[in-house]
Amino acid sequence: MNNKTRHIGQDKTRLASVGIGAMSFSNFYGPCNDEQADSILTAAIDLGLNHIDTSNVYGMGVSEQRIGSFLAKQGRLATDFFHIATKAGICRDPDTGVRSFNNEASHLESELDKSLVRMGIEHVDLFYVHRRQPDIPIEEVAGSLGRLVQKGKIKQIGFSEIAPSSLRRAHAVFPVGAVQSEYSLSTRAPEMGLVQACAELGTTLVAFSPVGRTLLTDRPLTFEAAQGLDFLRGNPRFLSPNYEANIATSAGFRAYAADNNVASASLAIAWLLAQGDHILPIPGTRSVAHLNELAAARNIVVTEQMKAEIEAILPVGWAHGDRYSQAQWVGPERYC
Repeated sequence: MNNKTRHIGQDKTRLASVGIGAMSFSNFYGPCNDEQADSILTAAIDLGLNHIDTSNVYGMGVSEQRIGSFLAKQGRLATDFFHIATKAGICRDPDTGVRSFNNEASHLESELDKSLVRMGIEHVDLFYVHRRQPDIPIEEVAGSLGRLVQKGKIKQIGFSEIAPSSLRRAHAVFPVGAVQSEYSLSTRAPEMGLVQACAELGTTLVAFSPVGRTLLTDRPLTFEAAQGLDFLRGNPRFLSPNYEANIATSAGFRAYAADNNVASASLAIAWLLAQGDHILPIPGTRSVAHLNELAAARNIVVTEQMKAEIEAILPVGWAHGDRYSQAQWVGPERYC
């Protein structure tokens, strides 16, 4: 098992085995300004973390704008620093905030073009459909994305939060480079078929929220802090009594990490890396210190004995409460 590097799908470019989720650049998990985003991206270069994951809806373009602003300051070498992924397909009404999904070819290309302008680049390495529009067959969407590859606007196609069966259908039309899904020690549903399908097809499983939205770190969000964030306020795992139960159970993992002289976040990501060479975690952070913890996962070898010991502390299904609220479940495909 190679802890240091990964490649995505059919693109054999070697990437660091830990990427960066740039949702945090858009005030999603608390305030973030241009200087903080710049400091994270600068530290990422120093650490050799070269895969950046963003979306057109993160801060309604703010995340992409901050990446673009940073790249603009780097001059002619800007495109050498990062392998960039972005997404489209989620629409949000500017007045009501109501979400909808649009997978029409014209919409996806239009949103991609806007993303390229915001980031000041000519193409992205990976372009995801962020959420599926159920009434458009995924085969049709895969074909639309494939045409963007042929136009040179993207290098590979991807989908976020789809079922293994949908992956197989899309892949039969055009090779799917990556599927993005929540995957961590607290969310192991991908092991019910998605991990296996990705490995079989040569598709990379890009794992978001790999530290359980802080539950698998040394400093989990307090109940009050979680309730202050729009996304977590209604999240079942952060509501009483689930929150208190999750903190109590995950305390055993924090103690285990301390006994092994590593940060909990580092160990949580190292555990993911040990699940397969086709797994690429993309943690997000606004802190350079935390980024160093996340990057340190590449230096931790999780042995079979350690896997068993961690499993005893955090067995499959240990987390109390669903990973999404009922409203948040609109869009992701359930498959188990």
